Amino acid sequence: MSIILKPIVTEKMTKITEKLGKVGFLVDVAANKVEIKKAVEEMYNVKVLDVNTLNHAGKRKARYTKAGFVQGRTNATKKAFVTLAKGETIDFYSSI
Repeated sequence: MSIILKPIVTEKMTKITEKLGKVGFLVDVAANKVEIKKAVEEMYNVKVLDVNTLNHAGKRKARYTKAGFVQGRTNATKKAFVTLAKGETIDFYSSI
């Protein structure tokens, strides 16, 4: 459960899922493709053909406020796009 943080459920990802059979997840930054594949197959009982990952580095942010100059940084994230076998689907809305 610690490898997969949450699924990516957006309009764009829904269209990609319907057209190409790919599903997106936010995953742990230290996870590799083999661990992600194994976690998705165990959690959702589907056959995974391919895993593509994308690292998103955190950005520096700064702004001026009444209290003065405030600096910070956004978190680094990692996304995984999983290609499912023909006929396999994952229903994220079944437990709602």
